Amino acid sequence: MSSKFIVNHPVISEKATRLGTLGKYVFLVELRATASEVRKAIHREYKVDVADIHMINVKSKARRLGQTLGRRPGYRKAIVTLKSGQKLDILPQA
Repeated sequence: MSSKFIVNHPVISEKATRLGTLGKYVFLVELRATASEVRKAIHREYKVDVADIHMINVKSKARRLGQTLGRRPGYRKAIVTLKSGQKLDILPQA
């Protein structure tokens, strides 16, 4: 898998912003991406050293629009912990 397309974008939410103060950042990644591929892609793209990665699979959910029943697609998140003293400037500043 090409490392250019492994990490889609950072996730900006209340929980992700709170984790950012602890040196942890949340990224939306491809479904087939492994932790080692994500580690290499983050290091290559943002020039930081990754200490730990937690991968989370979010399952798809059923959604209804009128009489039509459909599914919202599932996705995969990676919570990346950076080594101490490093940070990313991807979160909005309050």
